[in-house]
Amino acid sequence: MIQQIKNKILAGGTITEAEALSLLKTENKEELYNAADEVRQKFKGDKFDMCSIMNAKSGKCSQDCKWCSQSVFHKTNIEEYELVDLKEAEKMAKENAAKGVHKFSLVTSGKAISNSNLDKLCGVYRNIQKSTPIHLCASMGLLTKEQLQKLKNSGVKHYHCNIETAPSHFGKLVTTHTIEQKVETIKAAQEIGMGVCSGGIIGMGETPEQRIEMAFFLKKLDIISIPINILMPVEGTKMEGMPKLSDEEILTTFALFRLINPTANIRLAGGRSLIQHIQDKALKAGVSAALVGDYLTTVGTNITEDKETFEKAGFCCK
Repeated sequence: MIQQIKNKILAGGTITEAEALSLLKTENKEELYNAADEVRQKFKGDKFDMCSIMNAKSGKCSQDCKWCSQSVFHKTNIEEYELVDLKEAEKMAKENAAKGVHKFSLVTSGKAISNSNLDKLCGVYRNIQKSTPIHLCASMGLLTKEQLQKLKNSGVKHYHCNIETAPSHFGKLVTTHTIEQKVETIKAAQEIGMGVCSGGIIGMGETPEQRIEMAFFLKKLDIISIPINILMPVEGTKMEGMPKLSDEEILTTFALFRLINPTANIRLAGGRSLIQHIQDKALKAGVSAALVGDYLTTVGTNITEDKETFEKAGFCCK
């Protein structure tokens, strides 16, 4: 079954939802991971995409996302600030570019960034564009098409807006906005010619079947970059006591997301510290990209060491 599905995808066909669900039950997981790696090689080659982010606005978020340390509904003692030092943002972009990072994104807390802060950050993007060739991205909430156009005019080529989880599970995790609003922002960005990065977090109480649901939903939205975060339960949030996923669940998720979305970048994202012991396996189970450096409210990874790891695994990071 695995080989038949793999060969169909390699020939330009697509996996069905029934086939994906059947692969959840396969006992030969190594064969599944190897099939996903072959599909990655066919459609993405050995080019490995590295991106980095900077927390440009931290905390005091009005949304009630159960996992998020920045929500006002949680007590997590994170650092709060209205806007990062703009010169520091430019400096970080330049430093990451010098280390070989391909993409750089400013990320802001809240349902949507204010127009005044958007204008300030657009200025940062214009300055970065003048001084470094790094590819610019943004993640600033549920923006209008007009706001997205401002970002694009400032040099931003990609917009990030996670759907977070399967549509059938979303309402159990967030009540202050809807997945339909997420989709509206995603489509608005695509309509003005921006590429869209959208994925989610696994380990938030969803079923394996709902992970497949999420993967097919992203496929339907024609998402070109899919970050897969592994929940890092934060004390003070409503998800602080969530059990950890097994290694097999995590690797199977990467593999199935690759088979369902063969041409997208499947990206290691938050929670990488939880899978260091299986990262080499993940890199051979369909992954083609990673978020490197620090994350929003947690310390991340060493970019230079990451690059060495990816290249040792056979990828090209240039």
